[in-house]
Amino acid sequence: MQKSLNELYSRYLTGDFEREELEGAVFLWLFNNPEKTWLRHWKSDEYEDFISWFYPRLKGSIDSYKDTGSSFEAYMSKFLLVASKEYNVRKTTNAVTEYSAWAARVPELYAMEEPPVYKHRNEEDFIAQMVIDKNGRKNSRRILALILKCYYYVSEDFAEKIAPLIEIDAKTLLEMLSKIREIRQKRDDEIYLMKERIYCQYYRCMIYEKKISIVEEDSVVHKKLTLRLVKARQRLEKMRKRMTAIRTEATNKQVAEVIGVAKGTVDSSLHRLKEKWKNMAKKAELN
Repeated sequence: MQKSLNELYSRYLTGDFEREELEGAVFLWLFNNPEKTWLRHWKSDEYEDFISWFYPRLKGSIDSYKDTGSSFEAYMSKFLLVASKEYNVRKTTNAVTEYSAWAARVPELYAMEEPPVYKHRNEEDFIAQMVIDKNGRKNSRRILALILKCYYYVSEDFAEKIAPLIEIDAKTLLEMLSKIREIRQKRDDEIYLMKERIYCQYYRCMIYEKKISIVEEDSVVHKKLTLRLVKARQRLEKMRKRMTAIRTEATNKQVAEVIGVAKGTVDSSLHRLKEKWKNMAKKAELN
């Protein structure tokens, strides 16, 4: 074991060590002699983690050394101190990010059990009324058009449940839903990516908020982070407004294509269904 980094460097200069051997020897010396560095107050496990993180930077630090009066050991000790500050900043940043992510997930963790299903006691009767037209005839195509138009929110379970009520085979209904999803795939992918960007922006705001809470209030860093947070929130709000403007329902033309009818038929069916809904709502208010 070498007594000092100066001795190691001297042997390297005289040709006793190759370049790679010097790096390895310096790393081992730093690893085994924390008490001879500026970081002697660190706990052993923290110091070991730091030295492991520092190793890829060791080559650059050795190459940067110039003998201008300061010994190699003093230079390395100072370089180690500067690197430790960067390490602590990164460690704090990672901790803040992890905290923010978990803070955002906590509400979800409290709701892991299945949520209760609130079912209208006359659900079947309600759907049956919507299917009947003004002449008292059954027109299942209206509900079918509505289901396909709102495919984005229709689950497989719901489709299987409602199929008998509109007198259509469950397998056929699922195939129709699959077809309209294929037609809308590109648009749905855009919606998904937009949601992901909104989630990322939301986490970014949380991270800024947490960082602000741990820095000195009147510092330059605090002011910069506050400005970034304001801009991040503004961007998040714009992204949310943009998201609400994106239509998730299928077009009447796409619905008509899947059912195999003219677009005008779908237009008429959905319009009459909307009017019937309004009338039923008014009657419900009066009762």
